[in-house]
Amino acid sequence: MNTFKKGSKKLLNAWAFYDWANSVYTLTIASSIFPIFYSALFLSEIKTVHAFGMDFKSTALITYVTAFTFLVVAFTSPILSGIADYVGNKKNFMKFFCYVGGLGCIGLYWFSLENIHVSLLFYFMGLIGYWGSLVFYNSYLPDIAFPEQQDSISAKGFSFGYIGSVLLLLINLAMVMTQDNGEAKMQMMRYSFITVGLWWILFSQYTFYILPSGVSSGHKVTKDVVFNGLKELRQVWKQLKENLRLKRYLIAFFVFSMAVQTIMLVAVYFGEEEIAWGTDGDKTIGLIVSILVIQLVAILGAYLTSLASSKFGNIKTLIVVNVIWMALCFYAFFMYTPLQFYVAASIVGLVMGGIQALARSTYSKFLPETEDTTSYFSFFDVAEKIGIVIGMVIFATIDQITGSMRNAILFLFVFFLIGIVLLLRVPKEDVN
Repeated sequence: MNTFKKGSKKLLNAWAFYDWANSVYTLTIASSIFPIFYSALFLSEIKTVHAFGMDFKSTALITYVTAFTFLVVAFTSPILSGIADYVGNKKNFMKFFCYVGGLGCIGLYWFSLENIHVSLLFYFMGLIGYWGSLVFYNSYLPDIAFPEQQDSISAKGFSFGYIGSVLLLLINLAMVMTQDNGEAKMQMMRYSFITVGLWWILFSQYTFYILPSGVSSGHKVTKDVVFNGLKELRQVWKQLKENLRLKRYLIAFFVFSMAVQTIMLVAVYFGEEEIAWGTDGDKTIGLIVSILVIQLVAILGAYLTSLASSKFGNIKTLIVVNVIWMALCFYAFFMYTPLQFYVAASIVGLVMGGIQALARSTYSKFLPETEDTTSYFSFFDVAEKIGIVIGMVIFATIDQITGSMRNAILFLFVFFLIGIVLLLRVPKEDVN
């Protein structure tokens, strides 16, 4: 068994390398190739599918399934985290979710409308595997790195993930675009799902080999242990009532994050359905180029947002960023051409990375002096996931009822407006 000291370079790099392994899921499956593949399965003008005893609009169905998955993650992650901490085997939990996710990606090779329920199960496995493993991956950070190392190694993980995911996406794009006809392109997309699953599982082995398993306590898992994580969340909620600034900020975050995460999860489906690309080849290239633009611009956006927050303050910067998101929703309603979509993608990239990083760091700054930061961040993560569930369900329902994603994305305008009003109500100083 390998034992490396906390803060050692090899241990830190092994932890960060998991980003290289799992980030291919978010770029190829969640953001680019799979949404294009899924939309291409529907050849008719009326894109509907029969599932769970109902007829669904194609985009509404996948949005509902995504929302359900996040609901499962929101309720299980604090329970599983509590168990893993108690029995000291978080690596086994992380492995389990990694393998479930990787196998789910490989299973997408057989995705078809004829076997929609099994197909959606594979999609569910990939999504829950990614987010489930991330819970335990993030919880390793204070175990393997000292406080002064955590920012830099976290950024290194992000860099590894970006490089690895873009590299595989370019390979997948080459696989698809070298084919002459639609059927061959679809087959290459299926192969790309296998490459994601294998990449994720194989490259994670180095991380699993180096990371410590955790200190085994030998304790048995009891009913109290199972619900300990939920009890901690309830305790945080009680403490929040005594901290007006933190409570008001968290409510504002819940509202605007709901809209931000929803847009990020449905953006490619929107682009595929609502933009006039011309040929299928133009559509595939256009959507993937848009994703790469968002990824590149997000790095610049995170830097500029950080710069603005240091000069004008976190809350003022978040308000401005929310105003930009609000304008984007309005702009998207009137967006029809590829050029307009590229412009929107550039602006999304600019405000995407920045709002996520700033939202989390603002929460961290507003925390009271406490050693139990894990419970507070667990509460933050659960709030974010529940926000995603509500946002996705509202989006899917409007899409399903009106038959247009444009109406759904315009409705998100309201959440950003409410978010701005709530941010304006956050006190400048601690108020107990």
